[in-house]
Amino acid sequence: MSSVAADRALLDAARHGDEGAYRRLVETYRSELQAHCYRMLGSVHDAEDALQDALLRAWRGLARFEGRSSLRAWLYRIATNTCLDVVARRPKRVLPIDYGPSGDPHAGPGEPLVESVWVEPYPDERLGVPDGLAAPEASVEQRESVELAFIAALQLLPPRQRAVLILREVLGFSAREVAETLDSTTASVNSALQRARKTIDDHLPDRSQQETLRSLGDNGIRELVERYVDAWERGDVDAVAAMLAEDAAIAMPPMAAWFRGPGVLVFLREWAFSGRLYNAEGRRRVRVIPTRASGQPAFGTYSWNPERERYLPTVLQVLTLRDGRIEEITGFVAPELFPHFGLPESLAG
Repeated sequence: MSSVAADRALLDAARHGDEGAYRRLVETYRSELQAHCYRMLGSVHDAEDALQDALLRAWRGLARFEGRSSLRAWLYRIATNTCLDVVARRPKRVLPIDYGPSGDPHAGPGEPLVESVWVEPYPDERLGVPDGLAAPEASVEQRESVELAFIAALQLLPPRQRAVLILREVLGFSAREVAETLDSTTASVNSALQRARKTIDDHLPDRSQQETLRSLGDNGIRELVERYVDAWERGDVDAVAAMLAEDAAIAMPPMAAWFRGPGVLVFLREWAFSGRLYNAEGRRRVRVIPTRASGQPAFGTYSWNPERERYLPTVLQVLTLRDGRIEEITGFVAPELFPHFGLPESLAG
């Protein structure tokens, strides 16, 4: 049986109440739909919840699917409108650098905000695309579409403009298809796209992180990762400083405080590399595991917990690079994110 015939058989079975057939039918689209929800919402947790809601809505409305569009387009329509409903109920997500001015590094990171207003990173492996610099161009484009700068810029757009830009520019749907998804007109879609493009262009850097990583090459990236892990585990401020751009910044959501330039080194000396994480012999009790997040180099950071006698997750760091140096360190103080990136829940001493 051909794949088209198999899908048609699954669709017929699902319409007659076969939940197993429905699950097999939509599984093909799950990873791309989840990435779509993430782009819309800026949060991996919100994306998971929205996708579950969208797939439930699709299951309940399957009898109304007439096949005038593809099943994929129909699912995207439901997922997009589900995300728009979510956006209407909560504040937009940002990164600390977009939330307010830089702070005094001597004062430390401060207290976390109670509200969940922060953009979250996205696990590369959920994109389901080949890894490495030799990956197909389409895979590179998918990783570009989850980079932190792009996701943060998307959240600045009005919700419908955000949906239009993602559906048209990232996913390649036609203006007519997007108009049908949003119950709008092609003229309105084209107008919204023009406005959205201008906002995005004003907030994105000249080069994407994928372009920057390709310019470094596999060996350059590997060297940078190894140097960073070594410097962070030893608490070597000078070694980290040698890797930073002159105007580098560091942020620590859910704390609103962030620091730039010399303030980064002050923060590292007085807070991040403080004495509380050293043992009696002067060894820093921190472990760092490299990973990938939002198409960028990332690291799971673990600190020693004497009560548990294990290293426990503390911060998921995502690096933004420019010209071979670190431009931003975004440290998500959110241990609950670690499982999404395949990072262990603890490390033995």
